[in-house]
Amino acid sequence: MSDIRFDERVVVVTGAGNGLGRSHAMDFARRGAKVVVNDLGGGAFGEGSDQRVADVVVDEIKAAGGEAAANYDSVTDGDKIVQTAMDAFGRVDVVINNAGILRDKSFHKMTDDDWDIIFDVHVRGAYKVTHAAWPMMRDQNYGRVVFTTSAAGIYGNFGQTNYSAAKLAQLGMAQTLAHEGRSKNVNVNTIAPIAGSRLTETVMSKEMVDMLKPEYVTPLVIKLCDENSAVTNGLFEVGAGFCAEVRWERTQGAYLDMSGFDAEDIEDNWDKITDFTDANHPADIGEANKLLFANLRRD
Repeated sequence: MSDIRFDERVVVVTGAGNGLGRSHAMDFARRGAKVVVNDLGGGAFGEGSDQRVADVVVDEIKAAGGEAAANYDSVTDGDKIVQTAMDAFGRVDVVINNAGILRDKSFHKMTDDDWDIIFDVHVRGAYKVTHAAWPMMRDQNYGRVVFTTSAAGIYGNFGQTNYSAAKLAQLGMAQTLAHEGRSKNVNVNTIAPIAGSRLTETVMSKEMVDMLKPEYVTPLVIKLCDENSAVTNGLFEVGAGFCAEVRWERTQGAYLDMSGFDAEDIEDNWDKITDFTDANHPADIGEANKLLFANLRRD
């Protein structure tokens, strides 16, 4: 098996000063990539900034013989991050949307500020960075993008309404971009990692955080960004040595009489509507609608 290499490729990693982002940046650099290390240097809850956070990782990469450039902008200024890549290395091949913060509160205690800042960082930030790099990837007929969602977005989690909603929004963004990028050799995938970080240490014990090393997540990111990979539109849970693809599942459902039905008919068919035996797995909106619209053609 040949090594996965990124020689002459330029990789942008957001939130690369700590945790997962740092792990990603270091491994890409080890494999020959020129890395833009983006990190505002703020706290886990979105406060403050510190340029040294990105500089430390850049220095580590250079000390190991790699190439890297620091960027200190917020991901909401994604065009500036991508411009750093262009100024330093002249192109962008890979974008890893990793930056994130938390503002966990139960819904009845959540403020507009708690909601807005999470969406600014996780949704607008991922949009701005990707949107700035997207035309370049299309023009060069090559690109790899990884979005970072969360189990909280997939399954929900108490006290994380804002975070869960924003993280699932990233998945929706990624799935559409996978369709739009396919013909231009721009692959887009999403990971739902579990790893020890300054975010997870707010909800996990130190012992658990120490065991969930970011380095257990990075290998999947590397695989998805390999120039020889054809994987796109995937969703993967990863962490603690476990890696699995996740997909939507739908029951066979029930077809109701379109000449007229009511809530009582729904009740009568409830077992069929909720029976996942022989479930199907629509891969795209076309497959999903094909089954749904089948009722229009029934006698």
